[in-house]
Amino acid sequence: MQSQDYSTKNAPSRSPQGAVIALNQGILPPQALEIEEAVLGALLIDNTALSEVIDILHKDAFYKEEHKLIFEAIRSLFNESHPIDILTVAAELKQEAKLKIVGGDYYLAHLSQKVSSSAHVEYHARIILQKHIQRELIGISSKIIEKAYDDTTDVLDLLDEAEQQLFNVAQGNLKRNYETSESLIKQAIARIEEIAGQEGLSGVPSGFTAVDRITSGWQPSDLIIIAARPGMGKTAYVLSMARNMAIDHGKRVAFFSLEMSSVQLITRLISSETGLNSEKLRKGNLNDDEWKTLLGGVKDLEHAKLFIDDTPALSVFDLRAKCRRLAANNGLDIIIIDYLQLMTAGSDKKGGGNREQEISTISRSLKSLAKELAIPVIALSQLSRNVESRPSKKPMLSDLRESGAIEQDADIVSFIYRPEYYGIHEWEDGDPADNQAEFIVAKHRNGSLEDVRLRFEGSLARFSDLTDIGEYATETIESKMNYGADDQGYDFNNRPMDGDSPF
Repeated sequence: MQSQDYSTKNAPSRSPQGAVIALNQGILPPQALEIEEAVLGALLIDNTALSEVIDILHKDAFYKEEHKLIFEAIRSLFNESHPIDILTVAAELKQEAKLKIVGGDYYLAHLSQKVSSSAHVEYHARIILQKHIQRELIGISSKIIEKAYDDTTDVLDLLDEAEQQLFNVAQGNLKRNYETSESLIKQAIARIEEIAGQEGLSGVPSGFTAVDRITSGWQPSDLIIIAARPGMGKTAYVLSMARNMAIDHGKRVAFFSLEMSSVQLITRLISSETGLNSEKLRKGNLNDDEWKTLLGGVKDLEHAKLFIDDTPALSVFDLRAKCRRLAANNGLDIIIIDYLQLMTAGSDKKGGGNREQEISTISRSLKSLAKELAIPVIALSQLSRNVESRPSKKPMLSDLRESGAIEQDADIVSFIYRPEYYGIHEWEDGDPADNQAEFIVAKHRNGSLEDVRLRFEGSLARFSDLTDIGEYATETIESKMNYGADDQGYDFNNRPMDGDSPF
């Protein structure tokens, strides 16, 4: 009776997805039933074998349904620190009313006889995982093909879904429904030990001493918003940061410019790196010595791992696809976007024409991208004109333009403020404010709020540390920021703004 029961249960079982593929194409999905039996047999005869495959295999990696149930029972015993053998596994399955489903005691005994040792259990486990990944790819492809034939499908949504799923499979990061506190604690301790063992900052350094002191560098998975009114120097600031990261610290930086062309951006960087006036570079009006300075001063910039993309009206779907490819092919340490309001959500259905909802979608997507790639994402943002109606031109969080979701999603919200633009030549404490800017940390989910003063060189569109950091470095959390031009193209001293402004 038992033998008859086993022969019935031993017939290959298929998931609905596998059955559809088999019926449609006349073939079975990739599988390795004998290897599955060998691995389960090894786990039944050797208590230590599971520790070698616990991080490789999961229940759904097995093709045969009975094998899934047996592995789940073995893992349950392992989690409870119970011994693992034929008797304990049979008891666990019987308690769950699944023993008969898997073929009874006879099938468990059959599995234990498949191998004499667990010597190659890890190698065999990886074969099972490979077959599982093949089935996943087939399943993903089948769904994509089906949806692609449906005229009601949003193509950009489908493209993003396909890239997301294929990226996860390619990286071997098949999504889990949960992680135990034990697993998370181990990860956290490993991260703390890694930080403790390294010199300097725990995150990606900005190259600005006082800013890095506050943040310990831009942290993995963080979304950082840097906001200001037009003309305040947002692009100049992040370009200075990108230069510091790529050249001084060897970081891999992806810079997405939705406003300026890549050639304009690199020309700014050349000006900053060589000290040559940007106007001279634009006109090519250089003497022999300046040509030598130019050609000799860009060597470090040439070898920097800085990737610039100037695709206009970039959608969040395109951004994520580009970043995934960059991360897979070159590696990425940080992403910079200039700027958020010029992006599109990529679908008219999302937001229904409501710009605030579209910005919310973009903001959430950027935070999701930071988490997915485990790197910081810095996005520039515009501020509303409300700040201009106040006596103090320093911005507040409520000045973030078009959506409160930006503040909610961001781990850090900061502002740039230059009083000199408004004809103010002294800070509140009486210190000179000419050629200076304030980097205001208004929200910091994991740290303090401070104001940092930086030097600004307008002719080179460059930010740098103040020479005397101790005198000017920090202030209080009171500030919020602002600056800009009105819609008629005039600044607040009623001066026409130059189209070649370095901001």
